[in-house]
Amino acid sequence: MLEIHCHTLSDEVKEIIAFVKSRNGQLTGTVDDTMYEIPVSDIYYIEAVENKLFIYTKSKVYETKQKLYELEEILKEKHFLKISKSMLLNLMKVSSIKPSLNSRFIAVLYSGEQVIISRKYVPELKKALKGDT
Repeated sequence: MLEIHCHTLSDEVKEIIAFVKSRNGQLTGTVDDTMYEIPVSDIYYIEAVENKLFIYTKSKVYETKQKLYELEEILKEKHFLKISKSMLLNLMKVSSIKPSLNSRFIAVLYSGEQVIISRKYVPELKKALKGDT
């Protein structure tokens, strides 16, 4: 258990809380200025769009203040893989993978959504699928 005492709940303190919770299998995200705890197992993918970072679950999209590289480091032990310069994919939410154009692949998620795996990240994907990571 971690206890944090502070006079005001600043953005820095919120980031520390989010980091600690993410180590315990949860991330913190916001929707309409309301903070939510998101179990890592519910996350399909995380994507950076226009200098903002979004966490996608089956039914909701949350915004987070954490950086993509921070979440990549935190989640690499939890079956997440970087599949483009702006996206982390939860491999446990992939129902199938199929080839696409230009040596890329498409991951079909259990939600029915499809995401593109950039060719630069295909070798890491193949290693992860073989269990070599």
